[in-house]
Amino acid sequence: MPKQIVFLHPDLGIGGAERLIVDSAVALESCGYDVSIITNHHDPKHCFEETLQSNLSVTVVADWFPRSIFGYMTALCAYIRLILATLYLLFYEEKPDVTFVDQISAPIILLRAFGYKLYRIPIDYIEQISTGMADIVLVNSKFTSNVFRETFTSLNHVQLRILYPIANEKSLCLPTSAQFHTDHQSKYEYRKYLSSEIIPEKAKIIFVSINRYERKKNLSLALYSLGKFLIFPYSLFFLSRLLILIIAN
Repeated sequence: MPKQIVFLHPDLGIGGAERLIVDSAVALESCGYDVSIITNHHDPKHCFEETLQSNLSVTVVADWFPRSIFGYMTALCAYIRLILATLYLLFYEEKPDVTFVDQISAPIILLRAFGYKLYRIPIDYIEQISTGMADIVLVNSKFTSNVFRETFTSLNHVQLRILYPIANEKSLCLPTSAQFHTDHQSKYEYRKYLSSEIIPEKAKIIFVSINRYERKKNLSLALYSLGKFLIFPYSLFFLSRLLILIIAN
């Protein structure tokens, strides 16, 4: 997966500083990175062609804020404009892996001191207070219970109960060959249809990862774990047999 790189720039016009930003962005993009530029001003009639023709994402933020006040406080207005662009990055964009801040250093204060946790402060506080008011707090695993204790340190007095989620077996789809049999057939007899049609009969090892199929579930961990599993001394024994990797859902 390519890294997310964002450039914060006050005015993406035509100049030496802008040339450097555009060249850097284009070079990174050509290397496979996902590059975007957030700027306070970008005039399609007064800019470098690469910002119009390449796959660079250029977002203009806070161009409505004045550049000066009656010809004064130009520097202050430039600071405010880029800070507004930084707030847009923090609240409305995905967290980038790398952020380049050009010319005005004020945004670094927000990026470094608060980052993407600023908006979580009031939310976490309200969530902690309201959760503590519940008569019973349920979690779906011991792991979630540990995360709860680490996150809500002021709620150590709250007793947690684990309620393991279960699947509705009526919603499970059986192979066609199994659907024609009577309902009174035992659940164990259905397994032979599942093992023969879904999982090859010769499979001796079944490595299963049950997660939602999305990025944050880190499905690559299943492949990493399987790779570690196969380097054990007895891996040759397993490699001589059919191995099935199932990433469910």
